[in-house]
Amino acid sequence: MLHAVIMAGGSGTRFWPQSREKMPKQLLQLSSDRTMIQQTIDRCDGLIEPDHSWIVTNAIQVVETCNQLPEIPSENVLVEPLARNTAPCVGLAAIHALHRDPDATMLIMPADHVISTAEDFQNAVQQAAAVVEAQPERLVMFGITPAFPATGFGYVERGSALPDVGRAFEVVAFHEKPQLQTAEDYVASGRFYWNCGIFCWKAQTILNQLQQHENDTYLRLQRIARSIGEDSYAQVLGEEFPLMNSISIDCAVLERATGATIIEAPFSWDDVGSWLAVPRLADQDDSGNTIDGAFVGIDTNDCIVRTSENHLVATLGVSDLIIVQTADATLVAHKRDSERIKELLAQLKEQGRSNYL
Repeated sequence: MLHAVIMAGGSGTRFWPQSREKMPKQLLQLSSDRTMIQQTIDRCDGLIEPDHSWIVTNAIQVVETCNQLPEIPSENVLVEPLARNTAPCVGLAAIHALHRDPDATMLIMPADHVISTAEDFQNAVQQAAAVVEAQPERLVMFGITPAFPATGFGYVERGSALPDVGRAFEVVAFHEKPQLQTAEDYVASGRFYWNCGIFCWKAQTILNQLQQHENDTYLRLQRIARSIGEDSYAQVLGEEFPLMNSISIDCAVLERATGATIIEAPFSWDDVGSWLAVPRLADQDDSGNTIDGAFVGIDTNDCIVRTSENHLVATLGVSDLIIVQTADATLVAHKRDSERIKELLAQLKEQGRSNYL
């Protein structure tokens, strides 16, 4: 049976000051009146039952996550005692899915992406699940046809087409975030996809791969697995999980394994990586401004303004700014410096102002 696994432990620091440790990007309404994690669950509606949906998060965010997803059984919300990247995260979900269903197929998704439409997404998932059912050794990932030569995404190079499977290919190689000229070459070749971080495979297969390539993590997962349903579970999890190698599932398994397969995604996708993504998801006014909340501007162009209806933001003679107002903090930054927001957070931490993080 198909199980959804939603990785929801991210901090979303590039969306500060709206995104905080207790309320990160995936728990915010950035592209609709539903939060991003709610949209992730919504697009599985009718395909995967709530009791076969798993959320992996952390102790700081678990209460709000459960509040936003009341349809997910509380025992399906898995709490990591310490962030250890996506390989341990996927492994933890795999042992729980197998405990429930010895033949579990996993659909792995980040909680903070925007995808449309749900119908196209579900069709692609069904295609991937069919490949995995027919060839359980396959590790299937979804590739996004590049819309431009992005330097901030990893790329996957496709090889031979799988017989009798539409737009599915063997994976030749993984490529890290490239320089601009290399990215332009990738796009021009037509053989490269963006790696969107959505995967499909048998739970047992991914554990077998972890045993082969990250055996210490595998052994610790097995100790945790033996304690599922027992009074000792929390203690064993707390002892074993923090000692796992902090590594992505891409580096731990996919870049090392045989059987990696990529399906060309028929859906549109955006990873919503920073405030700069907001104009792609919302309408702009005649001056190119993306506005959410009370605003008045004169000679204001190409700005992103996010505030509340009871707090007016007024601008005069500015352009290319990010302005985000919350109850206790206001950000004003040039768009070109959007990636430097993490420097502000580091400074706040150094100054002991953790109440703003």
